[in-house]
Amino acid sequence: MKDKYRVMPEELTSPCNMELLDFQTTESVAPLKGIIGQDRGVDALSFGLKMKKKGYNIYVAGLSGTGRSSFTYSIACDFAKNQPVPQDWVYVYNFNKKESPKALPFQPGQGKNFKKDIEDLVEGFKKTIPEAFSGIEYENRKNNLFKIANQKKSEVLKKLNEKSQEYGFVYTPSDQGLISIPLKEGKPINEQEYSSLSLEEREGMMEKYEELRIATVEEFNDLRLLDEELEDHLTQLDEHMAKELIQYDIKKLLNRYGSIPSTAIYLNELEKDIIENIEKFKPKAAAKNFSLFDIQMPPDDNFFIRYKVNLFVDNSQLEHAPIINESNPVYNNLMGSIEYRSHMGILTTDFMQIKPGSLHQANGGYIVFQMKEILNNPISWEMLKRSLKTNEINIENYNRLMGMAVTSSLKPEPIPLDVKVIIIGDDYTYSLLYNYDDDFRKLFKVMADFDIEMEKNPENIGRMAEFISAHTKESGIRPFDKAAVARVVEFSTRLAGHQGKLSTQFNQIIEILYEADLWAEQDGSGIITEKHVKTAIDGKIKRSNKYEEKLNEMFVEGTLLIDLDGEEVGQINGLAVMGTGEYSFGKPSRITATVYRGEKGVINIEREARQSGRIHDKGVLILSGYLGQKYAQKNPLGLTIGIGFEQNYSVVDGDSASSTELYAILSSISEVPVKQYIAVTGSVNQKGEIQPIGGVNEKIEGYYQVCRIMGLTGKQGVLIPRTNLNNLTLREEVVEAVRNGEFHIYAIDHIDQGIEVLMDKTAEEIDQLINRKLESMYSQEEEK
Repeated sequence: MKDKYRVMPEELTSPCNMELLDFQTTESVAPLKGIIGQDRGVDALSFGLKMKKKGYNIYVAGLSGTGRSSFTYSIACDFAKNQPVPQDWVYVYNFNKKESPKALPFQPGQGKNFKKDIEDLVEGFKKTIPEAFSGIEYENRKNNLFKIANQKKSEVLKKLNEKSQEYGFVYTPSDQGLISIPLKEGKPINEQEYSSLSLEEREGMMEKYEELRIATVEEFNDLRLLDEELEDHLTQLDEHMAKELIQYDIKKLLNRYGSIPSTAIYLNELEKDIIENIEKFKPKAAAKNFSLFDIQMPPDDNFFIRYKVNLFVDNSQLEHAPIINESNPVYNNLMGSIEYRSHMGILTTDFMQIKPGSLHQANGGYIVFQMKEILNNPISWEMLKRSLKTNEINIENYNRLMGMAVTSSLKPEPIPLDVKVIIIGDDYTYSLLYNYDDDFRKLFKVMADFDIEMEKNPENIGRMAEFISAHTKESGIRPFDKAAVARVVEFSTRLAGHQGKLSTQFNQIIEILYEADLWAEQDGSGIITEKHVKTAIDGKIKRSNKYEEKLNEMFVEGTLLIDLDGEEVGQINGLAVMGTGEYSFGKPSRITATVYRGEKGVINIEREARQSGRIHDKGVLILSGYLGQKYAQKNPLGLTIGIGFEQNYSVVDGDSASSTELYAILSSISEVPVKQYIAVTGSVNQKGEIQPIGGVNEKIEGYYQVCRIMGLTGKQGVLIPRTNLNNLTLREEVVEAVRNGEFHIYAIDHIDQGIEVLMDKTAEEIDQLINRKLESMYSQEEEK
């Protein structure tokens, strides 16, 4: 009866067709260009890179190891090669608002030229201006101004003395200016003579002096005006001289860089500032006195920092648009920073201490992040979104952003932002951000989803060979022969868990390539063969299967109870998947069911012990639905059913054992024994249909290993959902055992078919036995 459900050996795996590999070794295979099996992701990524509108930044989703990061960077590089080199940027002193340095754009490579030209210009002025102001021409022009002023002062002084003599005084020049001296008998007197005067004479002189002071106000005002006029003429002379000295050189720079309006404004302001501060350039008299206080003052050279140029972004070495892979997006690395210097314990800064971030370096091109890295720096994430919303990059003091007290700082002029941001993350993070972050939805409108599998067709098998060829040549490992490539393809199918698919988790495939190369080296082989690939795969399992071996030892010792022969009522072997890191394996587990009179329905012992997950709870409730619709249409079921996993001390979750539990219940009610040598896996719905489950290969192989260790009888096997046949990629050892009749695999679609395999009875016969028992129990209840 059960033979019609038996799965043939040819259906248990998906061997690679060697005829598709038309080469002897990968040495003759052209290396792969691009990526395999990610057409959807590649199309989305290409679309996002082409789209220039605001908000079309890209989120690349998928599992790590699918090649998403390396391919994203490579395709971004290809796009960058067709984009022009972006502008250079410099920061310069703001002569009107020193705390807000100005940002000036230049054509690529001109930024460093501008910096050199400005700094050479100022250094030249430091030499030519002192020389000019120390020259004979300047001294002559200045002396002429003094001569003219002195002549005018002499005329005013003459008038002043004519008036003063009328009041008995005379004015004479001194180092402190004009001083008044009293006259006696028409002659000036000295201090001794003044002291010998009587009190009346001195009071009389003071009264006359007050009258004189009032009478000579006009003359003193004239003298004051003459001093101011001289000062103005000297200033005008200096400005005129300075303008003559610098105007030519400034005009040359205006001709060279003046096509940029902001640069022309800066050069005009630079000229004006130099003229206004010409004293800083003029020769200085040697200091006569030395004070300790002088050491604490900033050096004079600090003044000339205003004439330097901070070459902020220099793209002179680029050949195309930049692409930056930012691996550590902390705030300063991403957005730039303002650094400080310590001078005598005082922190100071200036526009030359403004440093660029990776966003500045990528401006005009592309920047790539790992999502987990930037989310570890929340302030970076918020500032990145702000920059994308405003289309400009602001450099702010990090301490101020964090709410800390800071000394006065700079607020540089923001730089316009034109960058394509590419973030690499997983689907879960994308879903969270899309649902809970409005800015994310607006700014990252393109989602490039990288799949973990691809179709197993001749084209992709050939491209897998090209992938292996490319990696052997890049990494310097030995070439693979045809059979070795076929075994890698089969390993990829196993990773995908589907006979018609290949895995795109290339990191795990690459590990097998490396390890196979090591085994080939141990053999002294010049090429990698199928044997080396198989050894690498087996070695990978061996390094990780300690836990599996320990559990199998416990089955052999009898510590874990299991029956692999005979038949039992209300008892069956279920299958579960356990894992340690990347290695997963199947473990058989005894499931028992007990039935007695009562009204509680199905009791999930695991749930009562708080060892059942929500999905397992749902599976048990489905069993109640199945039993109710089939056996309680006329009368209440009137049974209490206890179902439990024996010797299980951890949480049970998932519904892949629900059909197994149902068989145990049906056996317990009908009192028909279940074959203990056939383990069961599969989910069941309320209609009795068997649904697919995960980990089918691991479950079959895990049960086979226990049977092999404890002794194969030729009757043992596994009952699986027919819908899982496409997922079978079993190890060669298991396939061979099935081929030799030592182990069996059965596939079914409905619970009724499983009854035939496990109980050697039809579903109708089991139904009759169950209904007869229920009617008997119901009759007994009525008699009471």
